[in-house]
Amino acid sequence: MTETRAPQAIVVLGAGSWGTALAIHLARQGHPVTLWAHRPEHATTLATARRNTRYLPDAEFPDGLSVQGDLAAAVYDRDLLLVAVPSHALRDVLRRLQPLIGTETRLIWATKGLEQGSCHLPHQVVEETLGARSMAALSGPTFAREVAAGLPAAVAVASRDQHFAREVAELFHDGRFRAYTSPDLVGVEIGGAVKNVLAIATGAADGLRFGANSRAALITRGLAEIMRLGLALGGQASTFMGLAGLGDLVLTCTDDQSRNRRMGLALARGLSSSQAQQEIGQVVEGVQAASAVWTMAQREGVRMPITEQVYRILYEGLSPHEAVEILTQGPAKPEFL
Repeated sequence: MTETRAPQAIVVLGAGSWGTALAIHLARQGHPVTLWAHRPEHATTLATARRNTRYLPDAEFPDGLSVQGDLAAAVYDRDLLLVAVPSHALRDVLRRLQPLIGTETRLIWATKGLEQGSCHLPHQVVEETLGARSMAALSGPTFAREVAAGLPAAVAVASRDQHFAREVAELFHDGRFRAYTSPDLVGVEIGGAVKNVLAIATGAADGLRFGANSRAALITRGLAEIMRLGLALGGQASTFMGLAGLGDLVLTCTDDQSRNRRMGLALARGLSSSQAQQEIGQVVEGVQAASAVWTMAQREGVRMPITEQVYRILYEGLSPHEAVEILTQGPAKPEFL
């Protein structure tokens, strides 16, 4: 049995599939949850249907979950916020929040990715817009549909403040949803960003029918790329072998619930990036991340050949077949350098 904890009011900002799933999970734990949707008409639909009919139509909202379309009303008198918006929207949402909250307001984010242009990690965007405060990142191998259905899952909660990390972990932790703490914000965020790029590569390889050997090689060498970049930025090696590293990489590369994997599959069919994104109908984080990660790798002098080829496919018109030729024609070398 799990320990009974006092309910804690929380606001989830972002009513896409992931924000909705997390709001449902928290409300099931008995916490009063307010789910904010940035479009008022979406908020009205959510409140009326008592489910997210577009993204999670099978998951009914628990009684403790309310919906709000007004940001100021949603966060009023609340000191714990969970941001679950795409990486390209993170800074804008935080800027809107800034005049509405105080320095005592604590922040969690479930955003995975890098900011385009600056190549900043989410915690850097938070610090630049909202300043120092209690903050934590939630990441790991989780699909929204399975979390909303109450299926078993595990995540990492990363924070420099381990007391706050434990508090957040306990907020989410129950008999089926396990939460582990980590002090490695950089490592957890790098794992969550780069795995999306590698899932596009793996999806493309599977779409080209290159087989299980190819898939395993891409995942393994992709993990090496994550580790090289993460260590260069100050992440901890153990993080990349954990939930936010290897765990999230394997999940995103191998299951068709992954939008990034589906992007790769679509590219292998000959669709352009824009055509594939239109077909998928949701944000594909790996598309933007490919540019930011490749820019960061060049800046840090880190070798990331798979990432480079994904970038070239998405932004320079390279075909998946040509990318494979480039990756497989290199000279033999030691595996670990």
